[in-house]
Amino acid sequence: MKRARLGRTLEVTQLGLGTAPLGGLFAPVSDADAEATVAQAWSLGVRFFDTAPLYGFGSAERRLGSFLRRQKREDFVISTKVGRLLRADSATPGEDPHYKGAPSERPQFDYSYDGVMRSVEESLKRLGLDRVDVLLVHDPDAHYEAAVEGAFRALQRLREDGSVRAIGAGMNQSEMLARFAEAVPVDCFLLAGRYTLLDQGALRTLFPVCRARGIGVILGGIYNSGILAHPKAGAKFNYEDADPALVARAQALDALCREHGTELKAAAIQFCLAQPAVTVALQGARTADEAAENVAMAQAPVPATFWRDLRARNLVDAAAPLPGEAA
Repeated sequence: MKRARLGRTLEVTQLGLGTAPLGGLFAPVSDADAEATVAQAWSLGVRFFDTAPLYGFGSAERRLGSFLRRQKREDFVISTKVGRLLRADSATPGEDPHYKGAPSERPQFDYSYDGVMRSVEESLKRLGLDRVDVLLVHDPDAHYEAAVEGAFRALQRLREDGSVRAIGAGMNQSEMLARFAEAVPVDCFLLAGRYTLLDQGALRTLFPVCRARGIGVILGGIYNSGILAHPKAGAKFNYEDADPALVARAQALDALCREHGTELKAAAIQFCLAQPAVTVALQGARTADEAAENVAMAQAPVPATFWRDLRARNLVDAAAPLPGEAA
């Protein structure tokens, strides 16, 4: 699998496995299915894995670690996140609306220096590993100052002492990531859902800053929570039910794909990989078959005529680079 440089010291595979689905996002996942999913991705050459305490409230970290700790540590790169501590919370009983089958603990925001240090220690325990490679401040949308003064100070300390090799932030928006790029010496960002066939918001707000500063971009949410995988009424966009107008746009993209004899999933992933600012494209999966399909879609043929028509019909930003074009 093609590899690229992320940050100063890390070499990563171009495709990575995102583990929110392994935490039961939208539907429960068994331990056996989670194990088979990670094993399948590994067998196909995936060596970059992203997780977080939020995903299944610890379940994704535990399931991913169960597989990875049986592999040679130098053979993979793993990222996890800080900013949420998992704690018992009697105020929110019952099943979470997003993560099905998750433990009873619930995430509590904590972007303080001490909170980040506790978060890292607890993540390592769940993973069963002695270190992670990448640490990202997770969704500090309403906590910019706390992230800069607390979380990033802790991450810089961990990078300086060699505990981690790269630091950054992971968010569903590009504007604050661009602010962090100016304020903090980061190595990489994880951007979810803001550079896809449906949303190219990061094209002008974030990518020029990252390229100028040598900041790697890990791209997640390539299918926009599912609508670009199954464009139909009731599909999810940004983790919620998609607006009818978005469903219509996704269906127009799907119709164009069918017109050219290709798959919407293939177009979605290959569109993202054509962006020169992007280092890694994450693909979520909850079964071994989905993991195999994701890798296949990244390699499936997409006709050049499709990309020409995509631009000609104004279905993407005119400035977005397309496969086959010079960077």
